[in-house]
Amino acid sequence: MFATIFFVFTFVSRIDGVASQSSWKRGRDELQLVARRVFAGGEHVSHAMEEWETLRGHEGRVWNLAWSPDGSILASCGQDKTVRLWRRGPEPQDWICFAVLEDAHGRSIRSCAWSNDGNVLATASFDATITIWERKGEEWELATTLEGHESEVKGVAFSASGTYLASCSRDKTVWIWESHAELDYDCVDVKQEHSQDVKSVTWHPHEDVLVSCSYDNTLRVWAEELDADEWECLQVLNKNLDAHKSTVWAASFDRTGKHMVSCSEDSSIAVWECQEQSGRGGWKAACVVCEAHARPIYSIDWSKTTGAIATGSADDSIKLFRWEGNQLKELCTKTNAHQSDVNCVCWHPQDPTLLASCGDDGLIKIWKCRL
Repeated sequence: MFATIFFVFTFVSRIDGVASQSSWKRGRDELQLVARRVFAGGEHVSHAMEEWETLRGHEGRVWNLAWSPDGSILASCGQDKTVRLWRRGPEPQDWICFAVLEDAHGRSIRSCAWSNDGNVLATASFDATITIWERKGEEWELATTLEGHESEVKGVAFSASGTYLASCSRDKTVWIWESHAELDYDCVDVKQEHSQDVKSVTWHPHEDVLVSCSYDNTLRVWAEELDADEWECLQVLNKNLDAHKSTVWAASFDRTGKHMVSCSEDSSIAVWECQEQSGRGGWKAACVVCEAHARPIYSIDWSKTTGAIATGSADDSIKLFRWEGNQLKELCTKTNAHQSDVNCVCWHPQDPTLLASCGDDGLIKIWKCRL
């Protein structure tokens, strides 16, 4: 247990790419849950993360990364309005940019996501549009552009079934798109329950259940109403600020879909546990770690192969955790992982040792992790 009862710290709050100073005070008596911070063996494992390769090519910030389902391609997108596709070269540590997708968006590309078969890539941009790219052999073609959001599109994600595509925006909405033949997408519902900017969307690994994270400090769980064509909000998480005290930036499921982890502007991490097999409801906070980083945490990813959890923060570091025995154990910290904010961390879907990250420094890094 920690002797400190009251924490005072400052951090930089990011709102649409603009940094502003704010302060935060938190007393432990405010928490309805006990924050647990347990270190593996009581110390950091300094050799657990090794920088394997640095990928250069983007100009300006790199916002997001996504591995193709088979792990053969890494997609990156950024401030320069391009998507770059990377794959391994002749040597294991060689990574080659073999395609640049450009001239589709007029502003920064904030997010990218793969379809389940790896033949379609969706990109979301600050120009308020979503672009669908289709693989044609070794070439990539712009198949269609989805319009409707009134402001910057912050996130995009394909459902596990491949039936749906979700998008979210600064306009406070979550859109559900249904996929048809010939890459035709229809918007089947627009959800407007969030009261502020929606930062990201992520799907349950096995069910058509969606989670959205917002500047309004909440996560919302969505699914299609039974015997209806509309989507409903099944549950609002953190509405009483029992886990996070500020913006929720991202969430990620474990391989079973029974647990989910989220990260926040207030530097906290929360693990959520589901009481229903389908993931449609009964979510509750199982553990909260305060001050998991020194500054806001922008990205979090739960490995589907090892169960390790990676976080990327505005303190320029990456941390690895493991959920074990109802405790979140910190495995290691890589300080100065990037020269500035770490915007995204992403585990390889097949190789349990590989982690990709990107940041405001314009770099993409491949890490070799020994857990």
